[in-house]
Order: sequence, then structure tokens, then C-alpha cells
Amino acid sequence: MEKENREHKDSVFVDLFYQDETAKKNLLSLYNALHDTNYEDETIIRKVKIDDVLYKNFKNDISCEVNGQVLVFGEHMSTINRNMPLRCLMYVGRAYEQLVDSKARYRTTLVKIPTPEFYVFYNGEKEQPLERVLSLSDAFMNPAGENSVELKVKVININSDKAHEILGKCGILKEYSQFISTVRKYSYEESAIKKAIKECIEKGILADYLKRKGSEVENMLIAEYSYEEDIQVKQEEARQEGIWQGRREGRREGRREGRQEGITLSADIFQMVKKQPDLTNKQIAKNLGCSVEDVESTRKMFGI
Repeated sequence: MEKENREHKDSVFVDLFYQDETAKKNLLSLYNALHDTNYEDETIIRKVKIDDVLYKNFKNDISCEVNGQVLVFGEHMSTINRNMPLRCLMYVGRAYEQLVDSKARYRTTLVKIPTPEFYVFYNGEKEQPLERVLSLSDAFMNPAGENSVELKVKVININSDKAHEILGKCGILKEYSQFISTVRKYSYEESAIKKAIKECIEKGILADYLKRKGSEVENMLIAEYSYEEDIQVKQEEARQEGIWQGRREGRREGRREGRQEGITLSADIFQMVKKQPDLTNKQIAKNLGCSVEDVESTRKMFGI
């Protein structure tokens, strides 16, 4: 069973806020920033380990209990998954199994439980609002009644250029955001991650952490970006499957939407090739969230 858990790959975010020797300090800083508190005692942090709910084989989420609250944090670099409230509902159920004594659940007296809070930190390249809230009730087939459950997930854009106020309150989150931004700056160069780590150390961005764990961070980022590319491929496959399904069923609307989406994508590819002719097909596909085949067919179509 332990061997199975080792198959999960951790992101830098998880390592920094859950696994590293400074993780409790970093978590407390994040908690204080979200709640405008000034706690200094790291012992109030209790880590809660949950596997295999938000992400299958890649660990990009953490949870902890602090001061009568159970907090679930996830990080997204790809398109925001609107099913996060459902997945968080399943996640917090497993967390309560750990936090609430099994015998206490059957008492007739009220059992107090930590108040749940859910956050997703968006750190991707696509345009997203500074904040948004995803609600479980948005997925309900029928309108929510008095006895329906509700769960809300706050999505916070932590890209450094967006300057969300939480980055000013939590120094470690700000430095993490700056680090990811630096990695992206070098993304089309050889040894990109090594160059980003070197620059961040020189500028004092996560310097101590990167000095201690530079090679580990490099391996985590390679795994992370491979995972994100895999997610994008699956999204593209789902998009294409939806288009072809519409065609097979003879839905005129499905055909129109599929054709329009194809036209828009081709135009985007054409513009990027013209503006940045040195980019490879793979780089263009990654930037636009499409397949390499889409880029190749557009180049052939326009002779570029």
C-alpha cells in the first residue's frame, strides 16, 4: 500500500506548503493572509493527508486543520476545472473520516467538526479573473431546495502580474508566483528550469529553498509540466470527440459550432506563426492549448 502512494508525484506547490521542512511555517503564513490573523505558533497546524481525489496520479493539492477549520488548497496551471466543488465535496468527506472519531459519529449529542474552506490558486497562462467562486449547486440537475447541500470554492489568480492582494500578505506565495513566472520566461530556452533557479537565487526569490532542493525542484517541475501537457491533450481529445459526436448524430448546431471553433483556432495559429515565426509547432500548440496536428494542418492550409 505504501508503494502505491509513492507513485504520486508532488508539485512544487505541494512540496513548499506540505512536504518541505518549512511547510508548516509557509502554511501558517498562507492561513494568516487569508484570514487577516497573526498566528506564530506552527503547532496549531495539523496536516491532513488525502490521496487520489482532486488529481489522480499527480499531487497538486493539500489540506490541513487550523484553529477549528479544515482548509483544502489546490493549484491549477491548466484551464480551471468547473467540477472542483464536486471533487472538494468528496475530498472533505475523506478528511472528516480522519478528523472525527468513528465512535463519535453515532452519539446522540452534537459532534462539533472543523469548518471547511476551499481554495484553488490559479497559476496558469490563460486569462482568468482575479477571483471567482465555483458553486456545487451550479451542477445540480434541479434547482436547489431547502435541504440541498452547498459547497463553494474560491479561485484566486496568483499570477504575479495580476498582483492579487494575497501576494502582498503572504511573502512565500508571492515568491512562489515569481518563481513560476521566471520559469515561464525561459520556457523556450535550453536548460530553462536551471536558468530560472539560478536567477531566482540571485534575486532572493525562494533562495534558501532552491539552494537546498534545486535538483528536486527541477524534477518536480518537469513532472508537473508533463502532467499539464497531458491534461491539455485530454481536453483537446474531448473537444474533438464532442465535435465528431455532433456530426455523427447529424446535429446542425454541433456542426456549426465545430466548424466555427476550427475557423477560430486556425486564425489564432496563423497569427502566432506570423508574429513568432521561430516557434516550433509544439510550442505553438502548447501556447494555444491545441494539438500539434492542428498547427501542422493550418500551416499546410496557408502554406506557412
